[in-house]
Formats: sequence, C-alpha cells, structure tokens
Amino acid sequence: MANSAQARKRARQNNDQRFLNAGHRSAFRTHVKKVLKAVQSGDKTQAQQAFKIAESSMDRVADKGIIHKNKAARLKSRLSARIKALSASA
Repeated sequence: MANSAQARKRARQNNDQRFLNAGHRSAFRTHVKKVLKAVQSGDKTQAQQAFKIAESSMDRVADKGIIHKNKAARLKSRLSARIKALSASA
C-alpha cells in the first residue's frame, strides 16, 4: 500500500485512468466487431459506415496511447481490405 500522500494520490489517479482506458478499449473493440459483422452479412454500405466510425475510434484510442499506432494502422488496413473484397466478390 502507498505510504506517502502523493503515492496514495498517484494510486487513485492510476485506478481512475485504468477504468477510463478500459471503457475506451471496449468501445473500440465493439466498433471493430460491428464492421466485421457488416462484412460477414455482405452489406457493403453498412460496413463502410461502421468502418468510418471504427476508424475514428481507433485513431482516438491510438492517440491516447491505449493501443499502439501501428496496431491501429494494421487493423484499419485489414478492415479496409475486407470491405474492398466485398465489392470484388459481389
């Protein structure tokens, strides 16, 4: 347990930030899943709309340092490729 006042405050702040980060991470994952679900159903317009939301969510989470910027770029690239593949197969 933290012994000094500043260590107790830091522990409190870390805990608060951990809850905020968990919320952002959860929302980001939900947005990605919505894109994947739209791609699975074959609805390109819905997938594009969901991707637009997911893309901004990924950028926001990456800017906050919750996920690495390269991970966000990799996920955006992979999701975009799946959406493009929809039009090629249709």
